Parts: sequence; C-alpha cells; structure tokens
Amino acid sequence: MTEPTPPQLDPLPGDWQRALAVVAHPDDLEYGCSAAVAAWTDEGREVSYLLVTRGEAGIDTLPPAECGPLREREQRAAAAEVGVDRVEFLDHADGVVAYGTELRRDIAAAIRRHRPELVLTLNHRDTWGGVAWNTPDHVAVGRATLDAAADAGNRWIFPELAERGLDPWDGVRWVAVAGSSAPTHAVDASRGLERGVRSLLAHRTYIEVLTDEDPETYARGFLLGATEEAGRRFGGRPAVSFELFPR
Repeated sequence: MTEPTPPQLDPLPGDWQRALAVVAHPDDLEYGCSAAVAAWTDEGREVSYLLVTRGEAGIDTLPPAECGPLREREQRAAAAEVGVDRVEFLDHADGVVAYGTELRRDIAAAIRRHRPELVLTLNHRDTWGGVAWNTPDHVAVGRATLDAAADAGNRWIFPELAERGLDPWDGVRWVAVAGSSAPTHAVDASRGLERGVRSLLAHRTYIEVLTDEDPETYARGFLLGATEEAGRRFGGRPAVSFELFPR
C-alpha cells in the first residue's frame, strides 16, 4: 500500500522584526535552523540566542571546567556566521536540566528582556519522530519555552521579574519548534545554507568527537540532507521546517 503524501508546508509568517531562540545546548540551533536565521538577519531582522547550558557535559575527554568555556566560544563563533551577535547563557547544569518554575522563570525573564514576536525552540517531544529517544534537556527546555512565552505576558506569574525592571511582554505571536516530527511551516534555506554549514562547522571540537568523518563533509552532508528532506514539502526548495504554535 502506498504511503499518503504528506501535506505541503506553509511559509513561516514574515511579519515580525525580533526573534529569540531558546535551546538547551551549544550546537542545537546549528543542527536545526541556522540557515533560516542567516536568511532572517540578511533581511534586517533581529535574532538573539539563549542557551540554557554551556554544554559542559558534552565531551567525554574534556572535564566540564574546560569544556564549558570552549563550547561557549564555539557557539559565539557559530552565531556570528549567521549574523547573530547577542548570545546569552543561563548556566543550568548540562545533562540534568529540569522542567519547572525556575526554568520557566529564567526563560520568561529573557523573553521580557528581548521582547520578541517570534520565539524559537527545539523538539520538546519524547522522541525524534518515534525513531530515537530525545534527551531530557531538550524536552525540558522545549516545554518550558512554550510555557514561558505565556508566562512572560502575565504580571502575576513571577512578579519578582517586574521588581527587577522586567515588565510583562505579551507580544510573542508564535513559538516555532525546530526538529519537530509534525512540522507545519518552513523557511526557504537557499540563501542561508552555506552560512548554515559554516555555523555548524564552528562546533569543530564537538563534531570531531562525534564522528571520524571529515568535519566539513559531515556538516555539509547533514544540512543538505535535512534541508532537502524538508524541501520536498516546500516546493522543492531547500528548507528549514518548524511546527508553529500561534499565541
């Protein structure tokens, strides 16, 4: 029996100026949506990154005290490749990020600071399309980000933020989830794809412990494959897909 053809993806709304991307680790954005970010910054949009951890538990051969600063440097270099110069870290412990009010408050505070219309995050579901188990950090950060987008606009949730001068921000119009198994929208990645590859390559130390393959071959192959797959549902153009949650 022939599998049904999945529906085409709609273009992600473009009537916004500021976005905040919230993920758990350095490299999460580079494996997901940096090619889209490059296209957005080319258009003059403001994109900021918020990393919940520094990825300090991500390299077995490096102790966290050495790994964290190295991965932070690589993340800042990766962001610069796609035109992002605002990169913040929350310093939650890598590998043991817990969903809860502390995490929601920290993300809500960042949303109030940056006042985005679009918030980006990574797959918050238990698996990657039912094929591979997701990490607890990704699940916790993704779910907390979806909640914090609403928390940021409610003055009676986390009132201590207003006492710190962070007034409520109810201007988040969408939360877009990259890496979702149920995408609804996409962004043309054609113009930003090469910079997306360079952005992923900025995580060279991490890539070199993941694979014996040449880092550039690995990065290019991964991103070309991912954007080609999404593009099959987006008019044949290389694309970055998102599951969009309007607010």
